[in-house]
Amino acid sequence: MKAAVRSRYGPPEVVRVSEAEKPAVKDNELLVKVHATTVNRTDCALRAAKPFIWRFFTGLIRPRVRILGNEFAGEVEAVGGGVTSFKVGDRVFGYNDGGFGAHAEYMSILQDAALAIMPAGLTYEEAAPSTEGSHYALSLIRAAKIRDGQDVLVYGATGAIGSAAVQLLRSLGAGVTAVCETKNVELVRGLGAGRVIDYTAEDFTKDEQKYDVVIDAVGKSSFGRCKRLLKPRGIYLASDVGRMSQNPVLALTTPLLGGKKVMFPLPRHDLAMARYFKELIESGEFKPVIDRRYPLDEIVEAYRYVETGQKTGNVVITVEHST
Repeated sequence: MKAAVRSRYGPPEVVRVSEAEKPAVKDNELLVKVHATTVNRTDCALRAAKPFIWRFFTGLIRPRVRILGNEFAGEVEAVGGGVTSFKVGDRVFGYNDGGFGAHAEYMSILQDAALAIMPAGLTYEEAAPSTEGSHYALSLIRAAKIRDGQDVLVYGATGAIGSAAVQLLRSLGAGVTAVCETKNVELVRGLGAGRVIDYTAEDFTKDEQKYDVVIDAVGKSSFGRCKRLLKPRGIYLASDVGRMSQNPVLALTTPLLGGKKVMFPLPRHDLAMARYFKELIESGEFKPVIDRRYPLDEIVEAYRYVETGQKTGNVVITVEHST
């Protein structure tokens, strides 16, 4: 099969599209014929092993996983023994950061992983970007127990995490202030932001409104800069470890002080998560934002674009099959 393969850590150029062995389906696994996948921040971090701590989980010297890709949509090609939830021919989408492998024509995944039947009427390209950024956003929102009527600011409202967070917050009834650049102001309003701050025109950290929660969806700000925006017991939600890995440390120490605090929740991804997003899509309350599409043969260009930090929503990779 054709796959995007890498044998070492490094820049986008370490990835090569070449022939690879088609995965064998094992007990409790599905073999998925991938039709679409994405390149996202998780893929970039693992490909480059930045921050360095990734190497302790993925291989200290060389990567143990040669084929990246955690988000996908495709068709069930075969099922292993014990599989009861899915059958051959099912159109599925999901998230697989246990085994990765979605940057290929075929991938294997456990039947109880973050996997669901695709919503009716969606193309593979529309379904593929439904779970990566959005499951991070969902984890942040649930960790802070955000509810109807609360005021939330989302910094980085046009990335995969941020654009999902705005929609999820709207569905909960929270009041959303989104921070983005000029060209995306109308986009985020359409996603559900009641108020938008154009960061090219003003410094969002000097906003006079106070918030129950500030979500840094791109990892480019800090608790120190955003603290003044928070109400007395407000929460700064971090989606990234931050400069000098400060956010996990602050998440442990700030709650002890009894006032404003940092949370750095670890995301959950399971069958229930995938089904939750299936239901949200079907209800019309969530639609992944797609920026660009690249064929698998041009995946290096996709990596380069994602790493500019200028993408809006998600970057989709289409996987064409010869037969």
